[in-house]
Formats: sequence, structure tokens, C-alpha cells
Amino acid sequence: MWCLIPRAQVTAGFFRIQMLIAMGLTVLAILTMGQLSSPSGERLTGQMLFFARVAAGIGVAFGYVGSIAWMLDRRRLGTIAMVGIFAATLTSLICSRGGLAWLTSPGGAFHFLSNMTTASVLGGAVTGMLLGHWYLTAPTMSIEPLKTLCWYFTLAIVLRLVVSAIGAMIAGHNLHGGVQWTWFALRWLAGILGPMVVSIMAIRILKYRNTQAATGVLFAGVILSFIGEMSASLLSAELRVPL
Repeated sequence: MWCLIPRAQVTAGFFRIQMLIAMGLTVLAILTMGQLSSPSGERLTGQMLFFARVAAGIGVAFGYVGSIAWMLDRRRLGTIAMVGIFAATLTSLICSRGGLAWLTSPGGAFHFLSNMTTASVLGGAVTGMLLGHWYLTAPTMSIEPLKTLCWYFTLAIVLRLVVSAIGAMIAGHNLHGGVQWTWFALRWLAGILGPMVVSIMAIRILKYRNTQAATGVLFAGVILSFIGEMSASLLSAELRVPL
């Protein structure tokens, strides 16, 4: 999401912190990558796992370079680092799922689309909340970047809703028992409807230029988004269909 917001209106310190966060999360991904299962339920091993870790490692390197670039306010180099992180993590995702053969299959393409919409929702919620907090450090900064990010967050939720609805139609007949229906309800109420309400509220609050109130609402959106995506992950592990 940082690649989409108007960076010229945001102070460089915000992006430096984002780079450090990206480095930490990518290192965590490298450490846990071998423990994750593919959509078919098999754990990835061998060459593709190695390539996935290498690509993620390149993302860490871009994050380190980007943190220095933004610290020195070298915006062009910092933007290149952003694009590099996106490309490296995207490559790592594809390799961690089995490579291009997975991506070109209908089921694999649908899982990939689900992964991207999930990343967009979580990225929009977390980045929006952190950007809102940044106004405490830079109170004179324009609120247009936060408004733009809230609109992108809303669009991400709509796309996630469409993907989840398709997954629900595919796997709906396999939902059995109270536990699965509870996860399914959490997935939709907390993971889609809740963030949608939050994003609309934040946009309306920002009309009054109240960044602190909007940040508080977006913080609730972060919690709801994580609850929804974790519920969807539990269901997808059982049903083998992205929800």
C-alpha cells in the first residue's frame, strides 16, 4: 500500500519505519516458511523452498537499503527499494506455493488472488493506522495521503469480499458443524463487514480533519481484519478453498 499513497506529501521518517517493519516481517517469513503448507496441504521442501527463502532474503536487503535511503531523504532510491520489496515478496510467495505451475492452474490462480487481496486488506489497515499515528509526529502534514489510503483500503475490502464470496459459493456445501459456521461468521462479520464499516467511518471522520479519531477507528479495523483473515485461514486449511 505504501507504493500507492502520495509519497511526496508524507515525511521521509514514516517510510523509514515502514522499511524496518517490512524487514522484520520478512525475516519472520523466512524462519517460518518451511513450516507452512501449500494449498493442497503438502509442506514445501527442496529447491522451491530455497528459492522462496532467497527471494525473501533479497526483500530484506531492499528493506535495509530503503531504510537508509529514507533516513537520508533519498526518495527516488527509497521508492526503488519499495518496488524491490514488492517484487521480492511476490516472487517468494509464488515460489513458496510451488512456482509458476501453481500460478497457471485455475485453483492456484484463485489462491494467488486470495493471497493478494488478503495482503491488500491487511496492508491497508495496518499502514493506514500507522500513518494516522504519524500525524502525532508531523501534525502539519497534509491529510490527503491518509484520505487516499482509506479509499484504497475500502477498495481492497471490496475485492476481498468478491473473492471470499466466490470461495463461499465453491465450498459452502462443505461447511458442517457449529465450529466451522462460527469461523465462517467471524470471517464475514469481523473480516469483511467490520473493516468496511471502519473504512467508511474513517473517510467521513477525515472530512472534519480529525486524524486522531480516524486513527482510533483504523486501529479497530486492524484488529477486525486480523480476526477475519485468521478465521478464513483456519477454514481454508480444512476446506482447501480460499474464504
